[in-house]
Amino acid sequence: MPTSPRHAPPHAPVAITGMGVVTPAGCTPDDLWAALRAGRSTAATLTHLDLERHRVRIGCRVRGLDSLGLVPAKDARRMDPFALYGTTAALAAHRDAGAPAADPGRTAIVVGNAVGGRATSDLESGHFAESGPHRVNPLMPLMTMPNAAAAQISMRLGWQGPALTIATTCASGADAIGHALTLLRTHRADVVLAGGCESTLTPVTLAGFGNLNAVSLRNDDPEHASRPFDADRDGFVMGEGAGFVVLERLDDARARGARTYATVAGYAATSDAYHLAMPLPDGGAAVGAMAGAIADAGLAPSDIVHVNAHGTSTPHNDRAEAIALAKVFGTDGPPVTASKSVIGHLIGAAGAVELIATVQAMSRCEVPPTANHEQLEPGMEIDVVHGAPRAVASGPALSNSFGFGGHNSSLVVAPI
Repeated sequence: MPTSPRHAPPHAPVAITGMGVVTPAGCTPDDLWAALRAGRSTAATLTHLDLERHRVRIGCRVRGLDSLGLVPAKDARRMDPFALYGTTAALAAHRDAGAPAADPGRTAIVVGNAVGGRATSDLESGHFAESGPHRVNPLMPLMTMPNAAAAQISMRLGWQGPALTIATTCASGADAIGHALTLLRTHRADVVLAGGCESTLTPVTLAGFGNLNAVSLRNDDPEHASRPFDADRDGFVMGEGAGFVVLERLDDARARGARTYATVAGYAATSDAYHLAMPLPDGGAAVGAMAGAIADAGLAPSDIVHVNAHGTSTPHNDRAEAIALAKVFGTDGPPVTASKSVIGHLIGAAGAVELIATVQAMSRCEVPPTANHEQLEPGMEIDVVHGAPRAVASGPALSNSFGFGGHNSSLVVAPI
């Protein structure tokens, strides 16, 4: 088990001063928390799509988006859903932070996204196939580009610092927040909006993941399909949505009288260098990400109070993560939960939404249950919370995000 010694971080603490989400559980952080605490999956049959010939016909759709009203309907029609979700969540986080005033050139936006405007791409490809090139929407290139969300956010806020897009598949949202942390620690920005957004519930995407044998085929029982670390798991459930946080140096936030939720205390990322779809079986690089984030926070593994696992519900990923967790924390490690059991796998948005879920749990000193978890796979030496929420002491928590291609990212949040 890694035993990296505590050290005093040489950088100024970075605080979360605003949070915004768009998820299958609802479109406020409190909605998200209520669903996670209840431990009931949001997965359902996707009746809005023609999936009669598909192997996969279930997913977790966004609910409650219209209630926020942050993007005018005319503008929304010119955005792919991924950009609409991301822009909405970012504007909600900005509002939640009290719309911090800053020199436009000292701001930054960092967005994690894996596939860009897949819904628009699929739709316009259909128009092309049916009616020819003249039927393709002239806005298609602008709606499908992966940086569309970052561009939309910057234009709406008038922020003129870097507006970046990071693509590390399922680790994208976490890596976006990690990069934001670096921008603030190195004083390259004073306020950063960071998070992730994704919309992959399209017929082509569902067909691809189904043929990859990565997703659950429990079409007749969608609510029980996502079951991380359970012995009877058979794949993840696709989800969609977005999550964003406003980050500022803690001293700056206090100086303007801002509410602070937590600090983002540590971050690290590694690569498996092994396979495009399969994790490194011994979890070695994931160990490096977790241990690195904990050390970056100036902590030891024994300081971590709970873990929000990547927990996809796929056989190989859950097994590798469980091995890695046991290596970092030992066989008597902190309680583990997996948000994907409730909201599905949000791909590029997962890391950001799950960080917000981790902050919600930490602030309440309560770990939500992992939905549908009934029996731990033999050989897994981790403590998966299931059945009911579990009270824990106040303290730092770890959030994991591991992606296709072997990307591993871990973030540590701590109470203020």
